[in-house]
Amino acid sequence: MDDQEDRWIAASASALLAAEYEQVPIEALTVRRPGLPLATAYRVQKAAAARRIAGGARVVGHKAGVTSRAMQEQMGVDEPDSGVLLDDMVLPTGSTMARSMLMQPRVEAEIAFRLGCDLAGPDVSEDEARAAVKEVFLALEVIDTRFTSWRITVADSIADNASCARVVTGSMVPLSAEMDLAAEPLVVSVDGTTMVTGAGRAVLGDPLRALVWLAGRLHRCGDGLRAGQLVLAGAVHASLPLEARSTVRARSPHLPPVELHVR
Repeated sequence: MDDQEDRWIAASASALLAAEYEQVPIEALTVRRPGLPLATAYRVQKAAAARRIAGGARVVGHKAGVTSRAMQEQMGVDEPDSGVLLDDMVLPTGSTMARSMLMQPRVEAEIAFRLGCDLAGPDVSEDEARAAVKEVFLALEVIDTRFTSWRITVADSIADNASCARVVTGSMVPLSAEMDLAAEPLVVSVDGTTMVTGAGRAVLGDPLRALVWLAGRLHRCGDGLRAGQLVLAGAVHASLPLEARSTVRARSPHLPPVELHVR
């Protein structure tokens, strides 16, 4: 890779980090570089994450994004993307978050996993993915964009860590053999009013397939999913705006609820 490309990647990562820190959005990368390759966008993501890790943040997992048809239609794409979860992005259920900390936040309810063993390789099966899961839980993912609007491409989102800002984790329970995550219906409410519903099958037909896809993507760049890591499978519905002075809650029949208070 030539020096000019390396400098552009480093500069783009720096610009994204500065936009978040200063809360001043920047122009989408694809405005100046139409047709930005996804591989290059992932290099920007990796460079920005490396800067945060050097500053003391720790990788605690990964997210698969744009895994449902609803989110693909909302984003205008036809394939998933992925981002890195750092420890300073994760909040327990019941937490209060300041809306002013983010720029254009939206929220999604998801089924998520904690792995009991490593999951890596080019051809991971669904059975292997299920066997690697130690616990399953509901999560609220707060997405945000450091660009001037949500009119972005999947390459822009990838560079921006797949638009991931915060993750709220519900209580974790063992993944039992009889649990059918594809059939699990999620109900999302804001201030007690149901806003949207969606079932696990909205995510690639089964949330476990998000693990399969993610293991394959990470393998292609020499990485993998590790024991103890958290993995978000992706939203089961189109994202909702996140407003100040509100409470967002997701619940389902077989998983403990998850709740976020926004001030």
